[in-house]
Amino acid sequence: MATTTIKPLTGRRKEAVARVRLVAGTGQVKVNDKTAIEYLKRDSLVRQALGALTATNLMDKYDVIARVHGGGLTGQSGAIRMAIARALVRHDETLKGQLGREGYLTRDSRMKERKKYGQPGARKKFQFSKR
Repeated sequence: MATTTIKPLTGRRKEAVARVRLVAGTGQVKVNDKTAIEYLKRDSLVRQALGALTATNLMDKYDVIARVHGGGLTGQSGAIRMAIARALVRHDETLKGQLGREGYLTRDSRMKERKKYGQPGARKKFQFSKR
């Protein structure tokens, strides 16, 4: 198999943006030039980020090179997950149904609610005093 490289694709979650490149390989994962567990710190976040590869049983067929910025670790993990799923679909169109059903191709649109004036947060109110 010749070195198959899939053009970088973008994934987003909250304020995080990830650019992921898949290269035919042995399953190594690099996020911002570190290993996935070294960068994302928690095993659950690594499992979430690599969910599309494990769901399609392609974990040992591709190396993942990810560049991610913005947001926190959870948002970045979700962004990587979406970008990997998009890259897999670009390479093999038959995976679109499976990954779509499992929710890997859908952008999670939940964002932080803005703080309102006259309040300490988005929903929290200052204590009411009648007198």
